[in-house]
Amino acid sequence: MEDNYVKLAKKSVQKAVTGKDPGGIQELKESLPDESRGAFVTLKKLNGDLRGCIGTYTPVTESVGKEIIRNASSAALEDPRFSPVKPEELGGLTISVDILSQPEACDREDLNPDKYGIIVEKGARSGLLLPDLEGIDSVEEQLEVTKNKAGIPPRDENFVIKRFEVERHEGETPIDN
Repeated sequence: MEDNYVKLAKKSVQKAVTGKDPGGIQELKESLPDESRGAFVTLKKLNGDLRGCIGTYTPVTESVGKEIIRNASSAALEDPRFSPVKPEELGGLTISVDILSQPEACDREDLNPDKYGIIVEKGARSGLLLPDLEGIDSVEEQLEVTKNKAGIPPRDENFVIKRFEVERHEGETPIDN
């Protein structure tokens, strides 16, 4: 059974893509904890290919519900790697929501790519990678991909690492269109 995190994200994507309010968004938002948390919303095609992913590790709204609404809409319409989702695509997409813990500074030895997502920072550059991703099987792979996302050269070892955990909420069925 899909939980209210996923239901809220699905309805938010439907509204963003179709321009029609599917109803229930306010009730779902109010059913979630009234706390400010970072959240990522990921859209995937039924074959597992990524279709959009937008998130915030530092919350920009006052509640997790508002964070999900904002990031679900952005994942569907504003991920710079993809064209905006079209209404006819909705039935071929699934959605997941990751709620993030507060990032904490750590050392390489404290990492585990199955358990922790990471943020690497050097000056104004930063990159983030969620945990438990297919194809990321070691700390070194996790660091390499995240440094690349941040634009930090592969041999540069002068950067800050932060780790976080996620509470993952996965959709079981496609988004309604």
